[in-house]
Amino acid sequence: MTKEKIKDFIREKEIQAVDLKYCGMDGKWYHITIPARGLKEVLDSGVPFDGSSIPGMKGVESGDMILMPDLETAQIDPFYDNYTMRLICSICDAETRQGVKKDSRSVALRAQEYLLSTGIADKSTWIPELEFYLFDSVKYQSSEYNCGFLVESSEHKEALPEDNEDNDGLSQQDHKGYHMDTPFDQFYEIRQEMVDRMEDYGIKVRYHHHEVGLASQQEIETELLEFPKICDDVMVMKDIIRRTALSYGLTATFMPKPIYNQAGSGMHFHIMLHKDGTNIFYQKGGYADLSDLAIWFIGGILYHGRSLVAFTNPSTNSFKRLLPGFEAPVKLFYGLANRSAAIRIPRYANSPETKRFEFRTGDATCNPYLAMSAMLMAGLDGIKNQIDPAKYNLGPYDDNVFEWSEEKKSKLLSIPANLKEAMQSLKEDYHYLLEGDVFNEELIESYIKLKLKENDEVNNRIHPYEYILYYNL
Repeated sequence: MTKEKIKDFIREKEIQAVDLKYCGMDGKWYHITIPARGLKEVLDSGVPFDGSSIPGMKGVESGDMILMPDLETAQIDPFYDNYTMRLICSICDAETRQGVKKDSRSVALRAQEYLLSTGIADKSTWIPELEFYLFDSVKYQSSEYNCGFLVESSEHKEALPEDNEDNDGLSQQDHKGYHMDTPFDQFYEIRQEMVDRMEDYGIKVRYHHHEVGLASQQEIETELLEFPKICDDVMVMKDIIRRTALSYGLTATFMPKPIYNQAGSGMHFHIMLHKDGTNIFYQKGGYADLSDLAIWFIGGILYHGRSLVAFTNPSTNSFKRLLPGFEAPVKLFYGLANRSAAIRIPRYANSPETKRFEFRTGDATCNPYLAMSAMLMAGLDGIKNQIDPAKYNLGPYDDNVFEWSEEKKSKLLSIPANLKEAMQSLKEDYHYLLEGDVFNEELIESYIKLKLKENDEVNNRIHPYEYILYYNL
């Protein structure tokens, strides 16, 4: 969209304000709002801001940062009463107007440039599967003298809100909620409203449904969407989900494991590469009809999988989901239609137009710009170095590894067991990310520092269950 079209858009829609969104290293959106009449100056010069106040951004560049809006992201924000236009921004150098080293959105833009420079492909498309819980209410607190949480869900008999006596008998227990039908799928219409808003934004949704978690776990899956725009789209989807839920008095969470012993929420990524309009991952006759390029790309992701987890599973809570028995992959290998694998080749995607693979380890606490860029860089490194997964015992395996003997399972490469181990893996394996100046050492060092601080803050606090175990010893 040109500057002139933006002006016409503001005039036609009677826009009163422009909301400038940008993503911090922590994966959260931040914003600053300006009157619509001030947009011309912002488009010409950007908006200076204090980068040192944003987690992970503090550094030598922080005094000279500006926000530069991307005109292609202009949309009406549907949640404000006054007419507000949303623009997504990159964090740029005040002089060059180029994305700074630590700006995660700029990382994704550089990853796209690097993809094109390799000549391997001219486009990548992705499907994110967003899983989340919708709760009626949640209360949580952590202080020196009080720690705990309380979750309420109208769909689960053991977590009913105080004012819900379940007189209609709709709440459930003792079974899984996967594809649960209405009226037991109580928030179907709210989920559909979320999807309608995504479609209005231009995000094409493949389907949505109730997930395994009985206490109102949901899934929304898109069609194939193009990188790097898909990174913006994930941020928009999370925003739509959260704010639609709030408008109905509900609360949405993307925590990977908000409830002990219940299904965790992941964000699986389907990936496909294209060149000259052709899917380069398809080759008839290979394993699962995958091309050599596809096998090498998979090899790169699995070979670098332990360090990738630092970006795809970047919370202490991530590793409470990644446990055997909950369809959460903990071993780095690939296989056809294998849900115990870190990379699954969908059996239904069997044509030249649809052949792809699915990385199942990640979750939605990730910064999508960093996570998807890192996966792309790992895969391209695999192609560049022709990394054969079989050479490193990374598959293919088509059986359920959870049923293997412990001795046999121990020979497979495991994902890190916790956030600290993931950060250590990133320290030891990050040079593939530096190709094309996509990532840089300053960003990686700041990211590791930010995440290790989170890890320490969790580990140093007393857990309520420790009282049960040890108070009366």
